[in-house]
Amino acid sequence: MANGKLFIIEAGDGSGKETQTRLLTERLVREGHRVVSVTFPDYEADSSMLVRMYLRGDFGARADDVNAYAASTFFAVDRYASYRTKWRQDYEAGAIILADRYTTSNMVHQAVKLRDEEERDTFLDWLYDFEFRKMGLPLPDAVFFLDMEPCAAERLIAARAREKGGTPDIHERDAAYLARVHDAYRLLAARYGWVRIPSSMDGEPLPIAEIHERLYGEVRRFL
Repeated sequence: MANGKLFIIEAGDGSGKETQTRLLTERLVREGHRVVSVTFPDYEADSSMLVRMYLRGDFGARADDVNAYAASTFFAVDRYASYRTKWRQDYEAGAIILADRYTTSNMVHQAVKLRDEEERDTFLDWLYDFEFRKMGLPLPDAVFFLDMEPCAAERLIAARAREKGGTPDIHERDAAYLARVHDAYRLLAARYGWVRIPSSMDGEPLPIAEIHERLYGEVRRFL
């Protein structure tokens, strides 16, 4: 049997990836598709321990305190464990895998730490080789980028903190870093052919239902 489809939902922090992944999963299941949704980092798994320590600030209060290669390795190990123990069999049996973040997040969040273009290209080549060749993780069939302006995402992050409590991680509480990440998302989306889903207008998030319809319409093209 042929492998299934691996679709990635990408966006900056606070842009509604979790909600959109859930809505898309529910809709595809209603249509009769076999769907498995996964989220990265896998915070409930032991494999995410180093990721949690990094995002909590145990290795430094700023994202830039941990170099791109070290941080990427933390996240890659978590993805490998998830793939081998939670969704590999479903993927190989033909299911649709919907991932809230994937290697593509590392491409963006860690590449912004490297200001020199040649250094960034070297890092991106290394990451591709490390995760997809050496670790054997499957390549995505399509990546969908929820393009939300940083100021709109910051409002959602603040609202989530008020509603659910907790403290934003070292990425979320660094506004300058979030802006750099958004610029990198747009750059890499164009470079690698990711599908861009406009998700805000004039600094305000678009309605959840509108973003969902835009996302669903694009996903259907790959089914």
